[in-house]
Amino acid sequence: MPRFIVSFMKEVLGDNGQMGEVCQTTIELDARNDREAEQQAKERFCQMHATHDWSLHADRLKIDPADFPS
Repeated sequence: MPRFIVSFMKEVLGDNGQMGEVCQTTIELDARNDREAEQQAKERFCQMHATHDWSLHADRLKIDPADFPS
């Protein structure tokens, strides 16, 4: 089963007055495809942060395959 790394990203205003993006949480998991990985990661994020809506803590998520081609 493929492995994915799902990163939850948040736009923040830096000390220099510029917008930047920071990673709130990274979750590594096994899933059949990226859509399943997204759903599982959202559920885990909500459990980890004791919230019912992941988008209260992050603006977007990024899904990357964890398996690197040889």
